[in-house]
Amino acid sequence: MKAILTSSLGGQVIIDGKRLPAKLPETNGLLKCIKDVWKKDSKVMIISGSPEYFDKNDSVLFCLKGAFSLSELGTSEVLMCDERNKEIIERLPEIDVLILAGGHVPTQNSFMKTIGLKERLQSWDGLLIAWSAGSMNCAEMVYAGPELPGEAIDPNYQRWISGLGITKTNIFPHFEALKDEMLDGMRLIEDITYSDSMGHEIIALNNGSYIVVDNGVEILYGEAYSIKDEVLKQICIDEKYIHI
Repeated sequence: MKAILTSSLGGQVIIDGKRLPAKLPETNGLLKCIKDVWKKDSKVMIISGSPEYFDKNDSVLFCLKGAFSLSELGTSEVLMCDERNKEIIERLPEIDVLILAGGHVPTQNSFMKTIGLKERLQSWDGLLIAWSAGSMNCAEMVYAGPELPGEAIDPNYQRWISGLGITKTNIFPHFEALKDEMLDGMRLIEDITYSDSMGHEIIALNNGSYIVVDNGVEILYGEAYSIKDEVLKQICIDEKYIHI
């Protein structure tokens, strides 16, 4: 299996309040990286990040179908797996491309466990693409940082949960958009994430940056930062890459 773990996969644009398909981004060579391993007329399955939000999932499916066409990525079938039809995970052996969507990390994590995704991936050898929560849930031990009101002050909220074990890296997506965010009266980065980084390294990715995992080798492309033991350090810039 080859995995491409992005902060944001793109593929949509909002025009007059409507989400419409858009070509996948070419920043830091992302689209080329996908094209290099994309099979002709691929069968694609999307694992929802919000399995009970059917309207959102239908919108994601509509936009990605259009995005693949606009990006010259041929497909024979594109499926959405959510709470309506979780049994279609049984078709995974015939799927060429598995996409893990963004959403709420613990919610998606629970859904992945319900459908036995980690176990099923042990014998699967396709292309896995993820964004946001999907990328975060690929870690062996996932950093599920608080994101909804009340989570940061809830003593029972679990910030570390078991994941798919595809990467050794804990990903924090959308860093440039979230670095000034507040949650429960605290600064999301300085007051929450920094504290959670004690004894852990968290890799913060800007949109447009991504990590490729292939045969145990992990390469990071684009602007990214390391947050470890409450210290923030830039580790890569756009149009460059590093081994991690």
